[in-house]
Amino acid sequence: MARSSCFAQRQVVQRFLNSALYSPRPYAKLQSRSFPAGVRMMSETPDVSSVSSVGFRLSRSGRFSGETDPLMEQFNASFPYDKRMWRQDLHGSIAYAAALGRCGLLQAEEVKKLQDGLREVEKEWEAGKFEAKAGDEDIHTANERRLTEIVGSVGGKLHTGRSRNDQVATDVRMWLRDEISDLIKNMKDLIGTAVSRAESEMDLILPGYTHLQRAQPIRWSHWMLCYAWQWKRDVERLENIYARVNMMPLGVGALSGHPFGIDRQLLAKDLKFGGVIPNSLDAVGDRDFIIEFLFSSSMIMVHFSRFAEDLILYSSTEFGFVGLADAYSTGSSLMPQKKNPDALELLRGKSGRVIGQTVGLLTTVKGTPSTYNKDLQEDKEPLFDAADTLSACSRIANGVLSTLTPNKDKMLNALDLPMLATDLSDHLVRKGVPFREAHHVAGAVVKLAEDRGCTLDKLSGDDLRTTHPMFSDDAASSGAGGMWDYEAAVERRQTEGGTSRHAVALQLEQLKQWLAHPR
Repeated sequence: MARSSCFAQRQVVQRFLNSALYSPRPYAKLQSRSFPAGVRMMSETPDVSSVSSVGFRLSRSGRFSGETDPLMEQFNASFPYDKRMWRQDLHGSIAYAAALGRCGLLQAEEVKKLQDGLREVEKEWEAGKFEAKAGDEDIHTANERRLTEIVGSVGGKLHTGRSRNDQVATDVRMWLRDEISDLIKNMKDLIGTAVSRAESEMDLILPGYTHLQRAQPIRWSHWMLCYAWQWKRDVERLENIYARVNMMPLGVGALSGHPFGIDRQLLAKDLKFGGVIPNSLDAVGDRDFIIEFLFSSSMIMVHFSRFAEDLILYSSTEFGFVGLADAYSTGSSLMPQKKNPDALELLRGKSGRVIGQTVGLLTTVKGTPSTYNKDLQEDKEPLFDAADTLSACSRIANGVLSTLTPNKDKMLNALDLPMLATDLSDHLVRKGVPFREAHHVAGAVVKLAEDRGCTLDKLSGDDLRTTHPMFSDDAASSGAGGMWDYEAAVERRQTEGGTSRHAVALQLEQLKQWLAHPR
């Protein structure tokens, strides 16, 4: 009867894995993984342990007498994706061995033997020679299994007082702080590109848009710096998150603390953490730092998406303000004339991917009780995917921005005189006319030109005074520095944050100072 029930359960699991509802992950295809010659899956060799030299599987205690269902092994395993943390896992163990020695649990020669063995494992990973074996459930058990093969039974002492609960949380934090540092560098490089181009292309003027309708003229430099400031905020968020990521959970065991008086402060110093997480329950159960990173990643991707959308429009035939480099464009399989902005479209499209990872992990974590639960294993794939996506997107965005070619003539030809109607109302305001009245009069001037079938610069001072007596002749000037001169129009926006040459130069100086003095 029991056997029949077990068989029925396995059928249910198998139907689920084969159904359209289940999206296969790398660990659902473990049978196809490449193993060293002669090594077979656990399901093929049920009597072989993952640590043959010590005779038991690291993740299963004497509490269990039955074999794990092979489908469950696949479902439970995280090694196919958490193996990327091999270096952090080994460095954490090297420091942990020293901590065990300091509190008297290991002899000096045992500490040295363990640390030397761990460094041997590290060399295997670096050389691409580490051999995964059946039963390597995760990066922790894989490294410890290999360590024990190298150093013998003393390897079994390394995990004293340590749980995979605090071990994995430590590994992820160490891995993520490295990723954040790399991403900050990429983002600062991108900002540097924007600053450099903005400084050298200050003379270019193009339409500024609201509601995707031409609104007022702006400097091309001002547009680029708009995104530089957004990216600066992104960097500041990452720097702020880094401080919370860089807190150590190691040394609290599974949930209640370490029973052997380990010096967590010194251990944190060895691993270059900023401090220790003060509550053991929180230490193993906290995934706020990952969610915060995912949120910040989502914000960066939203900014990349808007940047990409602008450039997709600006590079289109209808706008033609910029030309994209061939290196970041593709052609059509059918239409030979096409040059598609695929790099930009992927920047825009991948934003949804990262936002989805954020929402997904929030949903996973919100239903878990305190401390560690296996649900939290689901934190790594969205984290790794988002980090990989951001790494690529930050470099692609830099590549696109650094190689595009602005088209000055197309930008100027897109400017039209009604974009200066606000300047006309400002002229009256300077003469004491209330803005609401001046705004109405400027609209009347635009209608007057439309009714006469002429452009605004063809209206004389007398024509303007038919709409309001306070207009002076200089309101009709179309020469350099006059009312209908686009350069003069942007130069009238002198206030800090504006699009005048002086205001843009001030932004450039502020960003240069920030880039030159990192936190």
